[in-house]
Parts: sequence; C-alpha cells; structure tokens
Amino acid sequence: MTKQVAVILAGCGVFDGSEIYETTLTLLRLDQLGIGYRCFAPDIDQQHVVNHLTQEDSTDERRNVLVESARLARGDVSPLTELAADEFDAVIVPGGFGVAKNLSDFASAGDSMEVLASFKEVLSGFREDAKPIGLICIAPVLATRLLGDGIAVTVGNDPGVSGAISAMGGLHRSCRVEDIVVDLEHRVVTTPAYMLATRISEAATGIFKLVDRIDEMMG
Repeated sequence: MTKQVAVILAGCGVFDGSEIYETTLTLLRLDQLGIGYRCFAPDIDQQHVVNHLTQEDSTDERRNVLVESARLARGDVSPLTELAADEFDAVIVPGGFGVAKNLSDFASAGDSMEVLASFKEVLSGFREDAKPIGLICIAPVLATRLLGDGIAVTVGNDPGVSGAISAMGGLHRSCRVEDIVVDLEHRVVTTPAYMLATRISEAATGIFKLVDRIDEMMG
C-alpha cells in the first residue's frame, strides 16, 4: 500500500500562515517519490492578517486558518480534528509565521509559548506510535512543547530562536540551509529552509533531503 503522509498547514502566506514555497516543495517531493499525502489545518481564526505587499497588519480584516490553507492546498484540506495518526505513516509541518502565530503563540510568547491543544493532541499520536515527524523552518521550535524535552532540532543558526529552543529543553544543532538534522531516537527530522534560504533552490535542497529521510524512516 502507498505510504501516506499528513501535512499540517497554518494558513497561506509567509507572514501570517504557512510558507508557500516550503509547502509546495514538500508536496512536490512527496509526489515525486510516489508518496500519498493529505493536508490538514485547524478551523480557527488567524491571530491576525498581514498585507504581504506592505508587511503591515490589516487590523480590520479577519481570516480563518482552514479557509486560507485551502488556497494553498487547492481546496483539498481537512480540519485538523479529522487527522488520525493511525491513518498515516508520518507527518510534516512546513514553516511560516502561521506556525508561530496560529499553531502556537511563539511569535509573542517566546520560550513561554503554548501550542494549539488540537495540534498537540494530533502530534502526540505520531510520537506514541514512533512515526517520523518532519519540521521545517520555524516549526522545529515547537518540538519540546509537542513531543517532550531533549529532542535535537535545527532552525539553522538564529541565536534568538535557538536560545528559546534550549530554554524550553530542546537541543539545537546548527545546520546549513541545504542540510537536515535527524534525531533518530525521537524520529524527528528538521531543516532550516527559509530561516536561512535566500533562493527557492536553497530551500528545495534541504526540504527534499528532509522528505527523502522521512521516506527512508517510514520503511
């Protein structure tokens, strides 16, 4: 039977949702490898809406994370509450500020952050079943809150974010944009992507490596 991977989205757009290139590269590589996937997102309001042209808050605008994620998934996205770990072989979370604003409050709370309860519940199922978990860009900052202490991850070399990871009980590993960090014990794979990337090809190299390693770990 074809391997199946769940991809969790946080909206659409780097400044208030999922990073579009990172998501697209993830889905592209899964498809190239013949791996099935389904996209999921929480059915909640975004923390705020950002005008991506000016990078300013649109204070009078409200958007829904699931509805916005549908833009990115070409309409094929399900509520996060419908994600059951036993129906998938692995899970991947692309980056973007939506991870730090909608799936968690890291953007405002730093190392005192909390993660969305439904998100934590879903990820705990993959953790308990020892299924591979891929976290891209800023998403590795969530590892300790989602999965427990002592997990080795990378966001590249950002001192502020790596310091927050350490303060929360994680183990940060510096990493080049085209590389990955693999925690074999906890079955977690991470890559910096646009925490470091200056071109889409740089992000692609690391993301493709992450998906390839997830594929190997699924067996």
